[in-house]
Amino acid sequence: MAEGVEVPRDMLAHGSRSWLGVRRAREDSERPPPPRGRLVEFVRLLFVVLFAAAGYTIATNVGYGSTSQTLRGIVLGSSTGFVLGGVLGRQTYRAVRSMEEELRKVPAAEVVAGVGGLIAGLAVAALLSVPVFRLPPLAAWTSVAFMYVTLGFLGYRIGRTKNEELFGLIGLKPRTSGSSDKMFVVDTSALIDGRILNLVETGFLAGDVLLHTAVLRELQTIADSSDERRRARGRRGLDTVGELKYAPTVELHLIEEDGVFDVDAALVRVARERGASLLTTDHNLSKVAEAIGVAVPSLNELAAAFRVPVGVGDSLDVHLVKEGREAGQAVGFLDDGTMVVVEAARERVGTDVPVIVRNVIKTATGRMVFANLQ
Repeated sequence: MAEGVEVPRDMLAHGSRSWLGVRRAREDSERPPPPRGRLVEFVRLLFVVLFAAAGYTIATNVGYGSTSQTLRGIVLGSSTGFVLGGVLGRQTYRAVRSMEEELRKVPAAEVVAGVGGLIAGLAVAALLSVPVFRLPPLAAWTSVAFMYVTLGFLGYRIGRTKNEELFGLIGLKPRTSGSSDKMFVVDTSALIDGRILNLVETGFLAGDVLLHTAVLRELQTIADSSDERRRARGRRGLDTVGELKYAPTVELHLIEEDGVFDVDAALVRVARERGASLLTTDHNLSKVAEAIGVAVPSLNELAAAFRVPVGVGDSLDVHLVKEGREAGQAVGFLDDGTMVVVEAARERVGTDVPVIVRNVIKTATGRMVFANLQ
């Protein structure tokens, strides 16, 4: 895979870039690389052999077996095949590369369902073409070709569009079906933050996690920084990736894409195309994603929702309902059901008392607050 453009960037503090520089760099990154590889050489070799054989046949028929004419025909045919094979080989390479990039954007379930629909459409066309062959040859072959192309394409489109329903008919549910609550795209900042591991361990985050190669390159760049603090953040992000890979409740998928300069734009695009949610702690990126309809479950808002409702030193009014286990203790409850144990308040059971929080501990069933009378 060709190396993409690497830009050192800390996701927690985005720097400003000049508009002209971004535009030039983006144009350079979007410029397609020169076609090369075994595919081009194979197509060229195929054309050289075919045209050499054609040159030999033509020279043999025209020159009546003359050695010089035969050799000249082979050389001329090989040269023509070399030139045309190179041109068509590069065009074939571009077509295959474009198809590969398009298939990367399509979930595997849609591809499988589309192929099944294509086969079904071709089968229907084959059945319908039997009586058509009674027509005159020109009309028959034209009609059959039209039916095969039309019904095959129609079956492919129906298979892709109705992939979830089709899999459901045979009792299967594809893992990556494009459900936004089961597929997540992770940002560099979310991996460096590390709280995503807590969500995975508690079961709040389960399903498919999509990791872009550009995010890995950013983490590697940060981990290789000369700044000790940046280096530590980068290594923490790489450690998070390693733990996600072996987490039992999620499946990590690597999204490979070449020539990516704007990582944020690439992540938003991938999330939108695949119907996934975007996990990030970058406020600006989350606003951009939400503006174009991408779901962004904020890690900061989730942490705020689960923070402890009271802290040490807070003043509360608690209604004491019963005596505690220890001598002199009384027990009350907050509105959310949290138990409050008040010292030296047994004689105040049945009344509302002002207390000051002394300690908050976590238990298997929630939290427990210890307090003293004011």
